Amino acid sequence: MQKMIFVNLPVANVAKSTVFFEKLGAKRDPRFCDDSTSMMSFSETIHVMLLSHARFRDFTPKAIADARKTSEVLLCLSEESRAAVDATTERAVAAGGKGDPCPKQDHGFMYGRSFEDLDGHIFEVAWMDVEAAVSASSQAKSA
Repeated sequence: MQKMIFVNLPVANVAKSTVFFEKLGAKRDPRFCDDSTSMMSFSETIHVMLLSHARFRDFTPKAIADARKTSEVLLCLSEESRAAVDATTERAVAAGGKGDPCPKQDHGFMYGRSFEDLDGHIFEVAWMDVEAAVSASSQAKSA
């Protein structure tokens, strides 16, 4: 079995957040959904669990961070090209998210943008030419 990642996010409105993530291309898995939870799958190994605040509190005694005011985590989704990075970011904006809360990054071998979801969680969207990145890193170390 491949390792999987399940990112658990507290959201103010599970239904609205489900629609937002569907517009980004995630698929809702009804086997793991109810009024307080919605499992959204980006691939066979990457999943976002959208949890109402009440449901999220079942898993932690800590206060839920207001992602509009504090950083709790930075999430990054990979894309296959620069154009796909732009397309994903624009879909997030069209679905009600905030585009580019962080500066765009363009290092030639790596290109990235970002968006905030409906609750203020920041997602980076990135493309990278791995071979060029490794080469650039090797050159920097030898200099």
